[in-house]
Amino acid sequence: MLTIGQLAGYVGVTAKTIRVYHAKGLLPEPPRDASGYRRYSAADAVELIKIRTLAEAGVPLARIRELRSGDGLGPALRQIDDDLAARIRGLQDTRARLRQLADGHLSALPAPVVAFLSRLRDLGFTERWVALQSDLWLLVFATHPETARANFRDQSSMLDDPDLLAVVLEYDRLHDVPPDDPRVDALAEKLLAATRARYGSDLPTYERGSAIPALVQGAVNASSPAWRRLDTLIREGLSRATPDQPS
Repeated sequence: MLTIGQLAGYVGVTAKTIRVYHAKGLLPEPPRDASGYRRYSAADAVELIKIRTLAEAGVPLARIRELRSGDGLGPALRQIDDDLAARIRGLQDTRARLRQLADGHLSALPAPVVAFLSRLRDLGFTERWVALQSDLWLLVFATHPETARANFRDQSSMLDDPDLLAVVLEYDRLHDVPPDDPRVDALAEKLLAATRARYGSDLPTYERGSAIPALVQGAVNASSPAWRRLDTLIREGLSRATPDQPS
């Protein structure tokens, strides 16, 4: 028979931790000897090791009691393992960003976005466009992490379509032209056709009620009167094409 101090030493926890497990009903309190001290058996040590293992795996104490009193331990532990794997991936991403910061790369963007920005330069986009894209994706990833990756994959895949790439490059190059330049109207028609062909009425979405899409488009429009007019023409065209859809 073991005292609480001996049990704690063998298992690798503190006596205080064992008392907490008693208080929460995880480990039954053993009988006391004639001197009033708790005396623990080998079975108590085995139970304590099981509890400690679950706790070290990140299982909350309230869940440990629930799991050990039911029959769903296996599925629940697999779910906890999946949750831990997701947390590990998040921590690995954080470490990668910290290394970038330590190397002087002051960017909070995921690595695929950084590679995308570099590719824009190689394809002939202006530094102005690259900087704008960097700021916009930074905003989207910071505020909408769940939908940002899907939307980014969709947008970056456009670079693999020569026709779409040509349209986006033309968009970039019209930055400094007057808003009433005929090329603006012509590009609006091209963008409308490309948007309808690519998405139909199923446009990319963000979380319901989000103000971020308007902020993103507002940042684009604010940098160029021609781009602002392009946005107006495209919205009007999409509204005419889909009268039952919100603009």
